Amino acid sequence: MRFVGPAPSFELTYDDVFMVPARSEVASRFDVDLAVRDGSGLTLPLVVANMTAVSGRRMAETVARRGGLAVLPQDIPLPVVRDVVAWVKGRDRVVETALTLDPGATVGEAIALMSKRAHGAVVVVEDGRPVGVVTEHDCQGAERFAQLRQVMTPEPLTLTHPVDPVSAFDVLESRRHKLAPVVDDAGRLVGIVTRVGALRSTIYRPAVDGAGRLRVAAAMGVNGDVKTRAAELLDTGADLLVLDTAHGHQERMLEALQAVRALDPQVPIVAGNVVSAEGTRDLIEAGADIVKVGVGPGAMCTTRMMTGVGRPQFSAVVECVEAAAEHGKHVWADGGVRHPRDVALALAAGASAVMIGSWFAGTYESPGDLHVAADGRRFKDSFGMASARAVARRTSAESAFERARKALFEEGISSGRQFLDPDRPGVEDLIDTISAGVRSACTYAGASSLTEFHERAVIGVQSTAGYAEGRPLHSGW
Repeated sequence: MRFVGPAPSFELTYDDVFMVPARSEVASRFDVDLAVRDGSGLTLPLVVANMTAVSGRRMAETVARRGGLAVLPQDIPLPVVRDVVAWVKGRDRVVETALTLDPGATVGEAIALMSKRAHGAVVVVEDGRPVGVVTEHDCQGAERFAQLRQVMTPEPLTLTHPVDPVSAFDVLESRRHKLAPVVDDAGRLVGIVTRVGALRSTIYRPAVDGAGRLRVAAAMGVNGDVKTRAAELLDTGADLLVLDTAHGHQERMLEALQAVRALDPQVPIVAGNVVSAEGTRDLIEAGADIVKVGVGPGAMCTTRMMTGVGRPQFSAVVECVEAAAEHGKHVWADGGVRHPRDVALALAAGASAVMIGSWFAGTYESPGDLHVAADGRRFKDSFGMASARAVARRTSAESAFERARKALFEEGISSGRQFLDPDRPGVEDLIDTISAGVRSACTYAGASSLTEFHERAVIGVQSTAGYAEGRPLHSGW
């Protein structure tokens, strides 16, 4: 990456910069390879941040199927982490997990369940075999206590596992169906395939481990018995281990990294957060393979307003990427992305992947229940990982006195509403939008890979008016 003119002497964030188009031989978005070359095994440079309100089993499964990665939060008990890792690795690479109820379940139960998956359907199952399908349309106007056998579409079209995405799409299109249950040779339910899901399976490559199973990562803090906790998380089968604390450039982090590296883990170790070349070098020398960059840019973070500490994210990524490259290591840009352009600019700056938190909180796949505001808009609760709410979760085993003391010092929003975008309510909808933007940005730079994108990107600095000029009128952006 280079600047149009001399590198500016002041700090820049994503809104401050733009990319200049260059002569290109890349004719199509589909000619761009978005695979990540940092040892993480990702085929899409998107990582779901380890936030309790964002990253769970549904998110992990869905994002990994499209090539990204979810990091399970550090406040999840070990037995739950073990269960989630095993569950994600047991998911199919093409077939989505179905929501199921028996014929005697009620319409009210089905409605409550449908918001857990973007496909918006419940498969009615009897003795493990699908006997009907219920959608939101079927439930409209129906009595909430009516049984599903009364409203379901009986004897649904089924597809046989394994599923070829192109063939599945053709069948669904010809039959004018949006989705169909998938069964094994014995007729037992395996999952569900949608038309758009079949299309996505031809565009994205799943992020899988050496055994062909979906990838998932796990996070941990730097306090307590770090070595034991790390060994336990590695034993769950997590594909990456993330050591996470708000101020990553501290002695405790360096000691924790050294302790984890002494275990000789056979997976990449990610550590952060830092925003300087010195911090990046110290974490790498202590044992990090990938460094998380970002202090204060998150939508639910109040660190900069509380402390004045942080750094504009674009400048932080540029500097940390250069320092990491000296050691042959890599950087994840963590936070501050609100539009596809921000992801593209982080990758242009040299980040190997971009972490997304609150932006993904307002989706079907994030943990938590779906709520409806007074104006009819749907939302989910979200909170920062340094907020009093998150601190209370992490310190639940401590005394009431110690928990009360720590709750006095929060640096994050404890309760916020993340509204679902009516046009992009599922995380895959957002992934489509982001990947389309990144692919197009690569074609504008004449790059067919992310490595070429970083090498060829030409960046300019713009005024607030320049940024405003690029925003379309009446746009969700």
